[in-house]
Amino acid sequence: MGLENYINGDTLVSGDGPAWRDVFVQVLSRHRVQHPFLVPAVAEPLIVWIMSGSAVVEERDLGGEWMASRVEVGDFFLTRSPMPYEMRWRAEGDQPFRVMHLYVSVPVFERVVEAMFGKEPGNVTLKEVSGGRDTTLSHIFSLLHEELATDGGGNRLYVEGLAQSLAVHLVRHYATVDNEMRVQNALPGAKLRRAIAFMEGHLEEPFDLGRLAHEVGISEFHFSRIFKKATGLPPSHYFIRQRVAKAQRLLQETDTSIIEIGLTVGYTSPSHFAQIFRREVGLSPSDYRSGQAEPTLPTLNRAKSR
Repeated sequence: MGLENYINGDTLVSGDGPAWRDVFVQVLSRHRVQHPFLVPAVAEPLIVWIMSGSAVVEERDLGGEWMASRVEVGDFFLTRSPMPYEMRWRAEGDQPFRVMHLYVSVPVFERVVEAMFGKEPGNVTLKEVSGGRDTTLSHIFSLLHEELATDGGGNRLYVEGLAQSLAVHLVRHYATVDNEMRVQNALPGAKLRRAIAFMEGHLEEPFDLGRLAHEVGISEFHFSRIFKKATGLPPSHYFIRQRVAKAQRLLQETDTSIIEIGLTVGYTSPSHFAQIFRREVGLSPSDYRSGQAEPTLPTLNRAKSR
């Protein structure tokens, strides 16, 4: 969903075919230490399910205090937050840290809300859950994971049925009625993913708001407004963060020279690259590469909700 640009690791499998219109699923392998990154606000419910390993995961509202959860296999996070927030983690133990990211499409969620509550979908919100455990959700996720591995990309009717069952369970057990909070003006996740993927593919080029807005089919003014609402940053600053995030990965994972890395992410001047990197990360590129950026995470009891 685009926040992958800030998270170190690899996408192992993704449900991108026609069978996966109602639910977007990715299985990802994560690095053991993840520095803070923004989780954007989008219209779709997002669930992150721990498939392998354990970790101390920290979250905070922008400018707020970090709150920690210790998570292990079977635990999950649920958010449909109207505001972006930050996350970071440190894996524990010897097992690889692997997770499933799952987004339920807005049309499916809204159909279920209307059928079960008879209310405007914007009045029904989902609880925020951090480090929760739900055997029914785990069963549905396991079935979706199995379907990802089938030949042909999965059966459309089967995936649709699982997506609807998932939405019903979420609404039945995690929904609340809130007459003040409305999310229909949030940027749809598909458009956010497209915009961020477009940025990611053009990091070496100057930022072009008009081209970006055209790519997702939204006017420049409207796109800027709802993109900032979703991510907490104007598109131009988010683009800079993408450049810096890619530079961080290259500094950690390759022996490429700092000058070459700066060129790769669009900075022809080494001093300008160093200045931007220090402003965003708090360290120079050379200090970051030497390992001085590793965060320390406190060991706290699991928090069941945010």
